[in-house]
Amino acid sequence: MHIRDLLNNVEPLHIAGNYSGNVSAICYDSRLCEKNSLFVAIPGLKVDGHNYIPEAVARGARFIVHERDYSPPSGITAIRVTDCRRVLGNLGRNFYKDPSARLCLIGVTGTNGKTTITYLLESILKAAGFKVGVLGTVNYRFNEKVLPAPNTTPESHEMQRILRIMADAGITHVIAEVASHAVDLRRVDDCSFDMGIFTNLSRDHLDYHGTMENYFFTKKRFFDDILPSGGKHRKFMILNGDDPWGQKLLREVRTGVPSQTFGIENRCDMTADPFALSLEGIKACLRTEGSTFRVNSPLIGKFNLYNILAAAMAAVSLNIPEKFIRTGIAKLKKVPGRLEKISKSDEPAVFIDYAHTDDALRKVIQNLSAFRRRKIVTVFGCGGDRDRGKRPLMGKAAVSFSDMAIVTSDNPRTENPLAIIGEIEKGIREIAVKKVSPETLNKESNEKAYTVIPDRKRAIEHAVFLADPSDIVIIAGKGHENYQIIGDRRIPFDDRKIAKKALKDVRSGEVK
Repeated sequence: MHIRDLLNNVEPLHIAGNYSGNVSAICYDSRLCEKNSLFVAIPGLKVDGHNYIPEAVARGARFIVHERDYSPPSGITAIRVTDCRRVLGNLGRNFYKDPSARLCLIGVTGTNGKTTITYLLESILKAAGFKVGVLGTVNYRFNEKVLPAPNTTPESHEMQRILRIMADAGITHVIAEVASHAVDLRRVDDCSFDMGIFTNLSRDHLDYHGTMENYFFTKKRFFDDILPSGGKHRKFMILNGDDPWGQKLLREVRTGVPSQTFGIENRCDMTADPFALSLEGIKACLRTEGSTFRVNSPLIGKFNLYNILAAAMAAVSLNIPEKFIRTGIAKLKKVPGRLEKISKSDEPAVFIDYAHTDDALRKVIQNLSAFRRRKIVTVFGCGGDRDRGKRPLMGKAAVSFSDMAIVTSDNPRTENPLAIIGEIEKGIREIAVKKVSPETLNKESNEKAYTVIPDRKRAIEHAVFLADPSDIVIIAGKGHENYQIIGDRRIPFDDRKIAKKALKDVRSGEVK
């Protein structure tokens, strides 16, 4: 693409060098530059792309987009802009010929539930005969292809590239998890969304956003600025009408984009009445102003009923017939690492869940408490190099609603795992739950208590060995992840595999 076409709608502050020629590729990682490519020097959170301009040039980059002082050598064109990160998305949209304009693009944002809603909507849309792509925390997928997801929401240029691949492959609908980081870092500003779905908001990512108000403002910007500006003729906002932050969005977003609400407690455009929850799943009668229809789902818990309502409300707004909504919801048997049951009927009910905030952890335990026959054992930890303020809150949530809590490591990253556990215990001490040593615990232990086992593998094994078939075991925090980050190393680790092996050992009598 010619450089002039690539810079359409970009307003450079200054251009030095020959403003002519074709661009072979766009890169923001100097290692990926090639002959005649354009390198965007992004001042990142950890490294500054301007420091890598010489490497980009050495690898063949002919065009440099920068925002700091730079004098190009002969043969190099330097394009100075105000905000490289913002420009990257615009360049990607131009280079890949605005792929989202050809797609029905649905953005799902909020603290909890995003992944499950994308799976539900994917299942509904496929049942209706559409070709669907998904961009999310677990993976990126379309046409039976599954790609690893380095970020919940791809970087802006990558977003445009993947959307172009999907559009060229015949995909009609794309459902994307839109993380708050992605909104703040301008990754989706140049996408044309048809719909935005808001799930809920609770404490998370405050190491990045600082306050809940800033966190909310970032989510609000998606509905205030990004959704309305995409150029699509018909747009929709789907909001959780029972969530206080969803109600705040409903009051404050004044863009003219039609809004639809879902909920159970307040008057909403879609609700569930009656509904029944069990360890076998969800049965509900979904009601809107114009229709009533019944759905059955193998998913478990009240929070998954909210996820079903969100997906169903979105589908209704897209004019998907009810029979496909029912079929799609029924067909989705599980979501990886989201209250995923990995045990058999004659074993303790062992669930793997991604809950890594106090609100999510509390809701998981409370939802499963409704089905308890005996005790609930919860294994959890907190990630290192992340919001430290939520650690005591998670400790308090876990021990408040579990009979036995096992505090362990999550992804400690560069922090000392014992220091992280110590901060979790500060919250536990506020409610005076007894701490016991792992060695004193057995299947007959009925006293409400907690223990500490820093080694996550041992903690999971201990929880499974402690449980009898009447118990519920929750292993929280990492969900679908198949690794553990210790220091700067990412080592293979899968909660599901560890728990399944422990269950097998119990069945065979090989308990350690």
